[in-house]
Amino acid sequence: MKVHSAVRKAGLVVAIAALAVSAGCAKKEQGEVQAGGVKLVEKGKLTVCTHLPYAPFQSKDASGRVIGFDVDIMDLVAKDLGVEQKIIDTPFEGIKSGQDLNAGKCDAAAAGMTITEERQKVMDFAAPYFDATQALLVKTGKPYKSLDDLKGKKIGVQAATTGRDYAKKYEQEKGLQLVEFEDLAAEQQALANGQIEAAINDLPVWSEYIKEHPGGFEVTAEFDTGEQYGFSVKKGGNPELLKKINDVLAKAKQDGTYDTIYEKWIGKKPNA
Repeated sequence: MKVHSAVRKAGLVVAIAALAVSAGCAKKEQGEVQAGGVKLVEKGKLTVCTHLPYAPFQSKDASGRVIGFDVDIMDLVAKDLGVEQKIIDTPFEGIKSGQDLNAGKCDAAAAGMTITEERQKVMDFAAPYFDATQALLVKTGKPYKSLDDLKGKKIGVQAATTGRDYAKKYEQEKGLQLVEFEDLAAEQQALANGQIEAAINDLPVWSEYIKEHPGGFEVTAEFDTGEQYGFSVKKGGNPELLKKINDVLAKAKQDGTYDTIYEKWIGKKPNA
């Protein structure tokens, strides 16, 4: 009798525990669903992964607040959802691989990220929101007008970016010495210090840098790679949020809000 009683008690404990876990999961799932059925990793927040700095798309101002083109666009999405944007600074590798989205670190990624076939395999992209091109930055007065002029010279690239991939295509053919940097700030510092002779990255990024350092640097070549930026969400994991981002982008482009944000951060209206 005692054995049977003990078994029954143990079974009851297990059942109660299972119900508790089930109830907890249900409560969590309910807490993750916001307006329009959009799932969020944190209640009341649209959590966005990015990689700083990457001005003018995202960087910190003097007070430490994250600002930029991407930030303003995602603020529109957060406002439409009735929540606040929460920005997480994380290495770009975790963003472009889809790892951060898969792990639930963030709801969306907004990091001046080019849409590529490889990245589309591991995350879902919203409609393109920015047309980008690569460019070569050198110190003012340097004689480097093309990659051909840089044979045997050190060229900086940012790791895990399409700019790096573009330079890699010509590394052997043109005898380039590529030096990879973890982030944009390190690449810029290396050029300023003379560790490298030139640097490749997105044109808007260099335009912003030139504005901040008048007379010190110049873009001597542009490479039309046909790139487009996109915001992304977990692969197959958040179609409601993907639709929301697309809807907000479409509305912003229609009512002029997108053009206003573009002029604020890029300096001129996008081509018609």
